[in-house]
Amino acid sequence: MAKRKLVMIGNGMAGVRVIEEILKLNRDLYEITIFGNEPHPNYNRIQLSNVLQGNTTFEETIINDLNWYAANLIQLFTGETVTGIDTNKKLVISDRGREVAYDELILATGSLPFVLPVPGADKEGVIGFRDIKDCEDMIQTAKQYKKAVVIGGGLLGLEAAKGLIHLGMKVDIVHLMEHLMERQLDAVASSMLKRELEEQGMNFLMEKATVELTGSDRVEGIRFKDGTETEADLVVMAAGIKPNVSLAKESGIYVNRGIVVNDFMETNIPHVYAVGECAEHREIVYGLVAPLYEQGKVLAQVLCNQKDKGYEGSITGTQLKVSGIDLFSAGEIYDDNTSKAIVVHNEYEGIYKKVLVRDDHIVGIVLYGDTKDSNRLFKMLNEKQDVSDFTSISFLHSQEASDTNDVASMPNDEVVCGCNGISKETIVNAIQEEGVTTVEQVGGCTNAGRSCGRCKPVIQDIIAYTLGDEFAQTAEKKTVCGCTTLSRDEVVEEIREKGLTTIKEVMNVLHWKNEEGCSKCRPALNYFLGMIYPDYADERDSRLVNEKMHANIQKDGTYSVIPRMYGGVTTAKDLRKLADIAEKYDVQLLKITGGQRIGLYGLEKEQLPAVWEDLGMPSGYAYGKTLRTVKTCVGAQFCRFGTQDSMSLGIELEKRFERLDTPHKVKMGVSACPRNCAEAGIKDVGIVGLDGGWEIYVAGNGGTDLRAGDLLCKVKTEEEVYEITGAYLQYYRETALYLERTSTWVERVGLDHVKEVLANEKTRNELNERLNQTLARYEEPWQKAVEEEQIRNAYYSKRELLKL
Repeated sequence: MAKRKLVMIGNGMAGVRVIEEILKLNRDLYEITIFGNEPHPNYNRIQLSNVLQGNTTFEETIINDLNWYAANLIQLFTGETVTGIDTNKKLVISDRGREVAYDELILATGSLPFVLPVPGADKEGVIGFRDIKDCEDMIQTAKQYKKAVVIGGGLLGLEAAKGLIHLGMKVDIVHLMEHLMERQLDAVASSMLKRELEEQGMNFLMEKATVELTGSDRVEGIRFKDGTETEADLVVMAAGIKPNVSLAKESGIYVNRGIVVNDFMETNIPHVYAVGECAEHREIVYGLVAPLYEQGKVLAQVLCNQKDKGYEGSITGTQLKVSGIDLFSAGEIYDDNTSKAIVVHNEYEGIYKKVLVRDDHIVGIVLYGDTKDSNRLFKMLNEKQDVSDFTSISFLHSQEASDTNDVASMPNDEVVCGCNGISKETIVNAIQEEGVTTVEQVGGCTNAGRSCGRCKPVIQDIIAYTLGDEFAQTAEKKTVCGCTTLSRDEVVEEIREKGLTTIKEVMNVLHWKNEEGCSKCRPALNYFLGMIYPDYADERDSRLVNEKMHANIQKDGTYSVIPRMYGGVTTAKDLRKLADIAEKYDVQLLKITGGQRIGLYGLEKEQLPAVWEDLGMPSGYAYGKTLRTVKTCVGAQFCRFGTQDSMSLGIELEKRFERLDTPHKVKMGVSACPRNCAEAGIKDVGIVGLDGGWEIYVAGNGGTDLRAGDLLCKVKTEEEVYEITGAYLQYYRETALYLERTSTWVERVGLDHVKEVLANEKTRNELNERLNQTLARYEEPWQKAVEEEQIRNAYYSKRELLKL
């Protein structure tokens, strides 16, 4: 039975959560296509402020990497915007002219920053704060300019200001109202926050209405309604967001403030749904992740023909961390003559707590500086509990007394992860029944902690409390992924001991929690099996995306082709061939790479086999977890300082090891003298020529974690170089964690240990023998794709589903 076609416009957190829920309910129901206008996979926007403040990297914010899409047969078009929807023909059309048919269509277009409609808002240096590009723009601007103004004293504005201060800029925050975060905090809490932020270096311009952004091409200042002005090299608009509804409106879908949906997330057009910040339900547009995830769960049930009661709206609680200060608010913020307030105002510790009660029920919560009671109070608010017996306040008790038994006394049904609605009981069950032992594993099993991340310390406490004495034994254990409680070494040992030979067999016998595995463990298991069994038949669909396609995917969805140039040496014939092919296929970019090769960038997936056939050159493995390049200097043949023939040695090393799969990419360099023109001192393996011999350096890294290589040994002959290098690479293959660079591996196992292993001649011979057995299974991947129609149809046709 043919799968139905599900198309989603938008690749954000709310939309992808719908897809995750569908895959749980019925992964075989739909052929799924997703359009994302950003050149990235799904990432956590809640963490953007941490990226800006230098507390995390963008890579760490990615929720579902490209391999997740591939593993779930999802066709993802990144950097591509849908410009039209034909609801009669049930087609979507992109800005690249691509037309995709749908049976069911999800609009998850999110929101846009609200840009003040004032003169000068279109000047250079005026940006919003909604995506990773905005973060990158701020980071680059801070390198050149020093004065920033943030318009908006809400959460986004304050987080942007904190990040800009971290980047070394002087920052003004302009706010229209009398108090900061007036929708979440009352006057007392707001004034406490303002004082704290001023101490951190923020300058506030309160009750200011912006009327003009001044300057010529680039913004230079802001003029306010009261006639005052302030200078600005950068203006960040953080005054709010608005639903992104233009596409829906142009397509005849009913729009009010947002895309109007019913309780089943259905629009007025059959088979068209909306979810997330773009959707309006019962006249409310939600901007917090928890209600959006609730919507996603309902929509997944609808699309899997499991309609339940529908989405009935959400009471939202806002749990925030502004510049290191914990805040929580829910329900009513300001008291009136119908409510009574229970207030604790501890100026000494900077703590403020207010609970509003009406008719013995909590109707509002404001917490500042201490939010550990937020989940419990929010539950009481939601469930309309009678609180007449819960109004006593403890005064001046010790910190030790307050912390003694928080987790133990926590009710089982108390929500720990507000973003995903995960209770303590769900987490405890995962620990006891699924055997999870880390916060990451709990997240993989339950989704707890995968959004804002503020609940992770509590999850860790629950793990420690539930495991008891076992916790100390498991706390340091690094598992392969959240699908298993086994470490790398345990998995490898079990494969060897039980004679497991396929990924499916490993998962079944070793009781994988997710029977299909995930984008982390499938490539790892694929590698482990290939490392253990030299004749292992590699599972191509379990590789990382670039290795599966034998080409590097670029940010715009095109691919690069980088053929092998042994030792960086080429010929006039090959140069002409590259030039001819670049013209024939209208290549966007022809570039000399850092590894002394020439790359062709901007090719479509379906062009790859034809380009490879025309080239007639071997793959350069620029995409692989394998030997990338051996960089060489011109050596003794041409250089007056060269002591050895570096080019010949480099070419031979590259030819010997070019097809070897390794835990991570490996780069080599050969320099003919200590001047080190080939940068051999910062390679995974670096060879430096001396009078009468060679020095071998290992574990160098020229990337973001710069590391100089360690001297492994000195040898006299080239044969010794091949022998030592081969044994070293094989020992790395057999003992490193998957995706662990040689620099990290050597630091973990110890250089002295590696030297001791390689000093034994018998061990070296055995390592090289196993290495040579592995090399014997090599097949040239580009040629195989050219010759076999089945491979071309499966991976390189326009209709192929494993796009990423």
